[in-house]
Amino acid sequence: MKKNIVLKSLLLGFLVCLPGLISAQDILPFPPVPSGSKAGLTIGTSTYKKRIEPNRLPEDAPNIVIILMDDLGPGTPSTYGGEINTPTLERVAKGGISYNRFHSTAMCSPTRASLLTGRNHTFVGNGQIAAIANDFDGFSGVIPKSSATMAEVLKNYGYNTAAFGKWHNTPEEQITNKGPFEYWPIGYGFEYFYGFLAGEASQYEPTLVRNTNYIIKEHHPEGYHLSEDIADDAITWMQDQKAFQPDKPFFIYWAPGASHGPHQVPKEWADKYKGKFDDGWDAYRERVFKNAKEKGWIPQDTKLTPRPESMASWESIPESERPFQRRLMEVFAGFTEHADYQAGRLIDEIERMGELENTLIFYIWGDNGSSSEGLYGTISEQLAQNGIPTKISDHLKALEELGGLDALGGPKTDNMYHAGWAWAGSTPYQGTKLQGAYFGGTRQPMAVSWPKKIKRDIETRAQFHHVIDIVPTVYELLEISSPQVVNGFSQDPIHGTSMVYSFTEAKAKSTRTTQFFDIMASRGIYDDGWYASARGPREPWVGGIPKGVKDWSPLTDQWELYHIDEDWSQSTDLAESNPEKLEEMKALFIAESAKYKNLPIGGGLWSTALFHPEDAPASPLTEWTFDRPITYMPESAAPKLGKNSSLVTMEVEIPKNANGVLYALAGFSGGITAFIKDGYLHYEFNLFEVERTKLRSSKKLPVGKVVIEVESRLQGPIGGAMDITLKVNGEEVGKGTVPRAMSLHFTSNATFDIGKDLDSPVSLDYYDKAPFAFNGKIGKTWIKYLK
Repeated sequence: MKKNIVLKSLLLGFLVCLPGLISAQDILPFPPVPSGSKAGLTIGTSTYKKRIEPNRLPEDAPNIVIILMDDLGPGTPSTYGGEINTPTLERVAKGGISYNRFHSTAMCSPTRASLLTGRNHTFVGNGQIAAIANDFDGFSGVIPKSSATMAEVLKNYGYNTAAFGKWHNTPEEQITNKGPFEYWPIGYGFEYFYGFLAGEASQYEPTLVRNTNYIIKEHHPEGYHLSEDIADDAITWMQDQKAFQPDKPFFIYWAPGASHGPHQVPKEWADKYKGKFDDGWDAYRERVFKNAKEKGWIPQDTKLTPRPESMASWESIPESERPFQRRLMEVFAGFTEHADYQAGRLIDEIERMGELENTLIFYIWGDNGSSSEGLYGTISEQLAQNGIPTKISDHLKALEELGGLDALGGPKTDNMYHAGWAWAGSTPYQGTKLQGAYFGGTRQPMAVSWPKKIKRDIETRAQFHHVIDIVPTVYELLEISSPQVVNGFSQDPIHGTSMVYSFTEAKAKSTRTTQFFDIMASRGIYDDGWYASARGPREPWVGGIPKGVKDWSPLTDQWELYHIDEDWSQSTDLAESNPEKLEEMKALFIAESAKYKNLPIGGGLWSTALFHPEDAPASPLTEWTFDRPITYMPESAAPKLGKNSSLVTMEVEIPKNANGVLYALAGFSGGITAFIKDGYLHYEFNLFEVERTKLRSSKKLPVGKVVIEVESRLQGPIGGAMDITLKVNGEEVGKGTVPRAMSLHFTSNATFDIGKDLDSPVSLDYYDKAPFAFNGKIGKTWIKYLK
């Protein structure tokens, strides 16, 4: 450790001694200001002069707020022609300017990494979400310290920095309360964080972190909602910041879980949309296309792209299933409006504080397009990530036990709408989230306001830009040069280009001429008004394992070519008529991929259910010993009890009238639990709500000290059938088979608990008694994987 510190000091000293090459402001953090005082033998013979920290920012440096919504396409907000009410987005747009050719990467973690660093997603190790990271450089799931975030730089220049809501840029196996914390928000320049580290969370029972500490709670009170909570916390933080350090500007990154699945919102918000979508997604798309043209959001000569052949038409949906599909969209719309309203509360508070005039707001409508991962409509959206096929009848049958259609959007479902609604939310483009090939996956409306410096202008900005352009935009406005060294790490070049030129000139020529896109081999390349793309091996709205995917190669993909300066929506493929241009673009894509670590093509697919789920991020351990009942162990770091063959052994002291949870993994939307009820040992494998395998011991447990064993053995490959055996003191007391196990994870944000169930309860059998703490004593627990 001491050796590293000495080496770092020598490096910094060497760099400072290179005049003309690296200046003092190129190295962060800034060196301490030397004292002007001179110490003598006594106070009387000493000279005192208080040191003054220089202000390194312009005098009128603005507060900066980035609002990043989740999983929302351009055809959803009413501000730009959609049918979901978005008064806050409207407020920011009317108070500033809007961009209609601004782009994401087409996926959560990649967009967030690019947004915060100003570098391309694969270059900073985020070729896909952290849950399926792998060992290729571009897909490691780790933002390198050589690509410092904007928060780190702004903090060093004098900003207070805070992040709220969804993070999704920390390696999955490093999110326990023992860290390491270098890759948590606190380690990336945010002085304060309140939210969740994973890719999604229950809106009613989220597992939350404040800075580096998990929030300890039995269960959230009735009426709780996560979007409201992170708005409350952000408001409190701003009030504290003004009270304690009013001389400093602040940077807030506010990223709700909405409208990522699960779609959960109080019933009154969903009911606002009752009947509004009764005619289905095809009709919705036609209406939004017309509205967007009338608003001038898209050019008048834009063509509406057709529905993919693999996606169901509304007409094909059986009448008996339509109420379910309609309600899913109503819940999504209410969820989205509710989140926009919470964003508005932040802005209201900034205005109340007298700070709105000098606050720069970037309101980005989605980290990617609308998500088709709900496939055919679902009550448990993780089914798709685990590659588990189901029928709508399975969902409707399970829903009956949960309370019918009124249960959708509530705490007992992790529902997500039919992919047809996501496609409609991408109007007028092809594609959805996870498709870098099409603008339905990447084109995000953005509104920017700064009353003090940006003049209100209703003329839409059509320059081609990308999330990597936000960082250099902020640096230019603050007269910050991109640092060469941060915390001892030499810095990579910024890949983005500033958008400041477009603030005052609506029709200025775009300064971004080239940009590559690639999410799990759905890829494209933009260059001077042209766009070439290849769909890749799958369509995200088609469930299961695509036929022939094991033999897929990017070398045989069919490419498309669009002249998007003349064809706004990628409606006319010119690949056959202009093969020379296509080959030129394909070569450019390979060059950009090599430059930005986007190799191998399709590298982000490696750890998915399609190829090597066994290589998905997980604890390197194969055996665990818990000396006491632990809680809040993140699922990503916990034993994969529903995925791998395993043996759980517990020392338990059984009281009279024994009741309570022995252990629980994940939550109500999917998980495993072993519990005692009225003296009997119970086991339940909850396969994402649509299939529950339940076992009960053949006899009551004896009072006193016992050893309980739960053995789980896969019959074949991961995701297949799993045999379960229950033993008490070595005697078999129960046996059964889980027809289908899980292949990736149950949830993104739930935990493993011993002695109680602190997440949304895994089982309906004790749902109303949660956390259903065990009323006996639990000694040691051993868990090991079986070969």
